[in-house]
Amino acid sequence: MPIGGGSARRTLVLALLLPLLVAGCGRDPEQPESEPTPSASSPVPTTSGSFAPTGDTLDPAMAVERPGRREGQVWSADLLVFGQETVDAETLERLADLDGVAAVEQLSLAQVTIQNRAVNVAAVDPATYRNFTLLADDRTVWDRVADGELSIEAKLWRRTEEGYLRLGSAADAPEVHVGTRADQLPQVDVVLNEKWGAALDMTPGNAVLISTRLTDPAKVRPEVQDVVGKGVSVQRLDIAAELGLDTSASIQTALLTGGSVGAVVGTFTYTVLDGGRIAPDPAWVSSHITTEEVPILGQMTCNKAIFPQLRAALTEIQRQGLAAEIHPDEYAGCYNPRFIAGSTTLSNHAFGLAFDLNVPGNRRGTVGEIDRRIVAIFERWGFGWGGRWSWTDPMHFELNALVRPS
Repeated sequence: MPIGGGSARRTLVLALLLPLLVAGCGRDPEQPESEPTPSASSPVPTTSGSFAPTGDTLDPAMAVERPGRREGQVWSADLLVFGQETVDAETLERLADLDGVAAVEQLSLAQVTIQNRAVNVAAVDPATYRNFTLLADDRTVWDRVADGELSIEAKLWRRTEEGYLRLGSAADAPEVHVGTRADQLPQVDVVLNEKWGAALDMTPGNAVLISTRLTDPAKVRPEVQDVVGKGVSVQRLDIAAELGLDTSASIQTALLTGGSVGAVVGTFTYTVLDGGRIAPDPAWVSSHITTEEVPILGQMTCNKAIFPQLRAALTEIQRQGLAAEIHPDEYAGCYNPRFIAGSTTLSNHAFGLAFDLNVPGNRRGTVGEIDRRIVAIFERWGFGWGGRWSWTDPMHFELNALVRPS
């Protein structure tokens, strides 16, 4: 049911969203301090204001009306409500009426995984969302978002190819043209318009941005939590700006979208533990995570969706006489409920959709020693290989297409 019960409605005021940032695989030893920086010759416009939009749209079917000049007041972005269900009109009105709340905006928020990083995507109304950002008066950004392109956090630009970004690890995840690269709000990596939100099957209106303006958000958060309920995340964005995620929030939300693979994962809430670990909702773990016996590697604990084609791939590897090319003692796991080391970002390991093989000879940033015949078999059975990424991770394989054995 929608959060709070009642019919759904959008607000008059503004928008924002949430996510996490990121690094490599889900194991501590594989995390370098930095990655190669994007090329300075990128054709994607920055937000300097010097770029003049052409007036053309690459995909008119995904365009909405351009917002033009900014209208209304610019607000601070202080609290973010993020849940699994639509926030209904009654709940939205109750939030707007709370003491200390200056403005609210409803939007859609979800995560996609890009090269093993959980990236937060917000589908917004560019005419109102802009008023919560430092780029409120940059028409380039909001015209491009309205035109059906996306605005991406500058640090993530290195993960795009030829001006497009695949929103999800699944082979059938949509590719969206990068219109601008710009520093986004805390907990925001990618911003696009609401048509793309629908195309990505994002839950409509499952997030609310709240401005407390001159009131300390710490004083407002308890009342916001009472209104939305215990099962919904309420984050302070000032803390998120420093840490990447407000880990003091009583609960967090993981809501994966982007292609058919996201659909089989399910959504879950989790709490943050010490040491970079998380505790997902036990009900989700019970229904999605299982331990099964597979050829060559023995017992693996993964998302149950992975096993039919994983078992088929390993069986084919055996049949072709290549089993010795996989070293069970160098297998580094599949399901790993923790953040990527040194971050507050989830990887595909947290969803149980990825596994690491032959770790010592296949470190990040190398071409890797893994037999390419092994790679080819896994790819035929619907697994993406980290060795093909812009910054390689050749030990890493992840589910990117559903392939059912006959």
